[in-house]
This record gives sequence, structure tokens and C-alpha cells, in this order.
Amino acid sequence: MAAVTAQMVKELRDQTGAGPLDCKKALEEHDGDFEKAKEYLIERGLAKAAKKAGREASEGRIETYTHIGGRVGVMVEVNCETDFVANTDQFQELARDLALQIAATNPQFIDVEDVPADVLEPVKEAFYAEAKEQGKPDNVIEKIVEGKLNKHLDEICLLRQPFVKDDEQTVQDVIVAAIAELGENIMVSRFERFEIGEGADEE
Repeated sequence: MAAVTAQMVKELRDQTGAGPLDCKKALEEHDGDFEKAKEYLIERGLAKAAKKAGREASEGRIETYTHIGGRVGVMVEVNCETDFVANTDQFQELARDLALQIAATNPQFIDVEDVPADVLEPVKEAFYAEAKEQGKPDNVIEKIVEGKLNKHLDEICLLRQPFVKDDEQTVQDVIVAAIAELGENIMVSRFERFEIGEGADEE
């Protein structure tokens, strides 16, 4: 069995957010294989997070963020189960990161189920018409439309967006990792993004 060093445990903790004992155990069980230990911890974290996903989250915090120059501002409500977790550094950092994400990427909805059909249907029809003009057969058109629609949803839905601090992860991945680390259900319930000039024509 390969010797598990404190540095190995630290690196695994940094990448997975798991506790030191869990990291040490994972490395020992996988004979020091870092990638296998990491995969094991991620799967375990996802399983734990899935069990917590249905639990009520009525605590949390409202985080605000103002972009340099004051031209963009964000308010986001991030919920958890207890005020204890809401006051932890990890949770507060997550809330700040989510506010930063919204300021930078301007999502329109939290997740796919929040997108109204009357918003999505015209987009789908436009993708279909575009593919049809290219003379593609129907079975190919369906795949093209599905692919473009998924990419569009990745852009407009907060949880599906690549995380601004690490585009190898989605925002949902980051939240799931926080759920696994903090041991409570965490969810984004609402957000607003303001930008100078927007809404001026609506007066």
C-alpha cells in the first residue's frame, strides 16, 4: 500500500471539499491513486447531496454584489437549512460567488423548469427553421435543434452555466459540492440583476 502523506490529503481536500479523514480513507482504500480517490469522493458527495436535495431550506442569506464602477448590481437569495450553516465562511463565500456569477453572465432563469414554454418555443422554432434552410434531413434536424437548445439553456439558466471561477464545473456542480461539505440542502430561490440603462425605455 502506498504511503498517504499529509500533502496528498491536503490536495485532495482542496479539489473535492471533503473532510480530512474522508480524504485519507479514500486515498488508503485506493492505494494512493489520487484520481480514483477523487472520483470516489465526488460520487459519495453526489449521493449525499441527492439525499439532502428534498429537505426544506428556509434559512440562508441575501447576498449583494456591485460590479466595479457601479454599473451592474445583483441581489441573490441563497437558502440552507439552519442559520448555523448560513453563518459559515463556506456558505457566505458560495453566496458571494453566485452573486458574482449572475453579474458576469446575466442568466435569465435559475434552472430549466423555470423557463416558460412561450419563451423557449420561439427559440426552438428559429433553430428548426435555420436547420431546415440548410437542407438537412428531419432526423438530423432534430439532433441539431436539440444540441442548440441545450447550449441555449446552458447560457440562460444559472445552474447550468459554467462556473466563472472554474469552467470545468457548472454552477450546479459547485452547489452540490457545498451540500456535500456542509451537510445541508442548499438552493438558489431567486435573484435580480440590475444594469445601468436597462428599463429606461420601459418608463
